[in-house]
Amino acid sequence: MPGLLRGVARTAVVAGTATAVSNRVSRRQAGRWAQQDYEQQQQYAPPPEPQQYAPQPPAPAAPPADTADDMTRKIDQLKQLGDLKAQGVLTDEEFEQQKRVLLA
Repeated sequence: MPGLLRGVARTAVVAGTATAVSNRVSRRQAGRWAQQDYEQQQQYAPPPEPQQYAPQPPAPAAPPADTADDMTRKIDQLKQLGDLKAQGVLTDEEFEQQKRVLLA
């Protein structure tokens, strides 16, 4: 009986080792294939386009005759400038400059 148990245990160890080695070889080969695919895609991929920036908000027009409409328009433009600044399109300096122009 001890010889039978020893044989079964040895078979289990050999089978477990073979499975572990096989899995490692499979993972390594899959990694190599993935790397080759990535390199081929990079080789044939078009170059990245340069980053486009949002256009600057238009300069304010001549002040209208009605002051209530003028204030509403300025408030809307200030909100737009604030949104552009929050999105990172405008820097703090650009925002302040545009705000001064708008309120002048």
